[in-house]
Amino acid sequence: MKKIDFNEDQIGDMFGELDAQEDNEQRLDDFFLKTDVFEKIHNNRPLRIIVAQKGVGKSAILRKSYLENIHNNQLSLWVRPDDIENLETIENSTDTIKLIRQWKNGLEKLIITKVCENFEVSSDEEINKYFKYSFKITDKLLKIIKKANEHVDISEVNKLITQQYMKTNKIVVYIDDLDRAWNGSKENIARISALVTAARNMCSDDSSLKIRISLRSDVYYLFRKADESTDKVSTNVITLDWTQHELLAMLVKRIQLYFGNKLPDSSLLEMSQDNMAEHLNIVMEDKFKGRGKWNNAPLRKILLSLARKRPRDLINLCVLGARSANTNKRDKIITNDWESSFSHYSQDRFNDTIVEHKFEIGNLESLLKGMTPTTSEMENRREKRLFIYDTKGMLTKIRSILERGDYRFSNQREKATPQEVLAFLYKINFLTARKTLKTGFIDTKYFEDNNYLAGLDNINFGYDWEVHPAFRKVLYPTSNDIFETMDIPD
Repeated sequence: MKKIDFNEDQIGDMFGELDAQEDNEQRLDDFFLKTDVFEKIHNNRPLRIIVAQKGVGKSAILRKSYLENIHNNQLSLWVRPDDIENLETIENSTDTIKLIRQWKNGLEKLIITKVCENFEVSSDEEINKYFKYSFKITDKLLKIIKKANEHVDISEVNKLITQQYMKTNKIVVYIDDLDRAWNGSKENIARISALVTAARNMCSDDSSLKIRISLRSDVYYLFRKADESTDKVSTNVITLDWTQHELLAMLVKRIQLYFGNKLPDSSLLEMSQDNMAEHLNIVMEDKFKGRGKWNNAPLRKILLSLARKRPRDLINLCVLGARSANTNKRDKIITNDWESSFSHYSQDRFNDTIVEHKFEIGNLESLLKGMTPTTSEMENRREKRLFIYDTKGMLTKIRSILERGDYRFSNQREKATPQEVLAFLYKINFLTARKTLKTGFIDTKYFEDNNYLAGLDNINFGYDWEVHPAFRKVLYPTSNDIFETMDIPD
């Protein structure tokens, strides 16, 4: 049995990196949990746009698909933001037609350049020669591949790729992390919109070209709202989200792999959550020993309640707990470690949300902090739960916040309405919808589960609104026990 002391190397090996780009190929392959979404991305469809909140795993799923193609000798290219930024032909403009044409030319030259470099056919003269040919891009690539295959010193891997390409004539291009330089400007929105349209047109013109693009959800929704033609690409959009069950399976898989136990994805996903949680006991207590109603509650319920259905949240929480255990010389993460981590965890999630969505609405930090309980709410917290409001109460609270500042959405001249802000807070996972059923079960909905619950004026679907527990320690820092404001999920 390995000695557990939660040093930094051990924490990294056990829980993985927060960014999929930082995990090596083998560990990504080992850690990756294949859900139904993977098959919706990894297929022969011409265009797929994967949309998700930050920290949900867009890069991981694209990279896993890319690596599987490489292992199968499928010609595939990984396009980084630096590659896009170096496309000097793409101007800062809002002229859609002009931008689409520039993107098509820029992407085609980028693809040809990367393939030439990969097969060491990299002189500028030759690259320009192939680019100027008038036939389809995949036929241009075939000429490059055939020439590369004639080289006696071509690597064995490239030889297999050339042979496969000459059979299939197919290439898959992955474009990831486009939000790195995103600032929400009209020019940025126009560039993203033109890129997506150019990719769709290129795949339509050449059925052997496949393109995969990842977009952060705030980027996608801004460009969707600004571009009336987005209905033409909507069938190519795949939303990436996780169930609580899948999140727990992901964590169990990583911890068990650290101890040399490789559990098949199908077996993990078929387990009950109680059975999965037993596999965590080797590094963390199975019960939460906190005060009040949460005392002796299963730890998995704590972790899943605080994570916003995002793998990165869950890993962040575990890393913080493990560091506390290391500081206190423990070989298991116990309740004291979790409790000492909640303030840091909540502040990080609050700051992440501001960074992720600050270009969608002005004064976002002030808006979110406005959700702090009022003196009246604090005085009545025993009769009325903190951070939970019916629709009328939530709109009243938002209206009072809006009256104290100037809040406008990007590309919208008028001030935001309470209904618009409610829909926005739901979309960014700051709020969740909840309904207590006759059985006593609390039905919780995230935006990804149902995006219509907050988006329609004067329509009440019977759900209340709850500030997500991940943010409550920031909004209620004087509380020694944030769990007094939380229900125990079934």
